[in-house]
Amino acid sequence: MKTKITQFTLVVKNQQAALDFYTKKVGFEKKTDVTPPGSYRWVTVGPQGQDLELALFEAGTIDPNGWSANWRPGNNPPIVMWVDDCRSTFDELKSRGVSFKQDKPDELAWGISATFSDPDGNLFSINQPPNASAWQK
Repeated sequence: MKTKITQFTLVVKNQQAALDFYTKKVGFEKKTDVTPPGSYRWVTVGPQGQDLELALFEAGTIDPNGWSANWRPGNNPPIVMWVDDCRSTFDELKSRGVSFKQDKPDELAWGISATFSDPDGNLFSINQPPNASAWQK
């Protein structure tokens, strides 16, 4: 079976506020923004040049199958992003108003890491491996 994960649903309190955060502060691009007749608004964002999209699903929205009834913002483990330079990315995002869980990136045995949260408590970890070949398969 050949597959590719293309989307991950991120539950947020306010879809428009989340869209502003991810596009203006994190630097993601808006990939989808539609409201089909009689349905709810579907908004996705993601890193430029990548197929992966984060669907910004507003808590309390009723989906046709009822799956979202118990979904809550901030209940997921961190989403991990690899970066070339963690310190530089940390400084850039912090200058845009992104709140990190630490004052500076952590230096760990496997690389450098820093974790931030969106306004709804969803976590993201920016990680810099010691060298790219260590992470390639």
